[in-house]
Amino acid sequence: MIVDAHGNPIDFMITDGTTHDVKVAPDLISTLDLKETKVVCADKGYDSEPLREQIRKTGTKANIPKKTNSQSNNDHMDWYLYKIRHLVENMFCRLKQFRGIATRYDKLKRNYQSSVALACIFLWLPL
Repeated sequence: MIVDAHGNPIDFMITDGTTHDVKVAPDLISTLDLKETKVVCADKGYDSEPLREQIRKTGTKANIPKKTNSQSNNDHMDWYLYKIRHLVENMFCRLKQFRGIATRYDKLKRNYQSSVALACIFLWLPL
């Protein structure tokens, strides 16, 4: 799930339960136009040098902390900006207010993806 600076959904991708997020993150980020974006914040699960390099190529700063088993430290981190990643967590909470999404009634991926897209539309409507 990608959200903007106000916590509104921009794009999402449904994956298997066994697929790690860092494997599909480059595909999701490549769909965005990051020319005006200054910082991309993500949690430790997205600590991947190829992902960081992809973000840097667009001229955007990658504010992703290193894992604890990493050889380098977190001197590059802006911890104040890192706190805004709670917007993504808040988006998941707002999506789970929709009963069909929280309980995953849909069996097929395309049906669940349509439900999430419809919920995102409902979240954008009050704006």
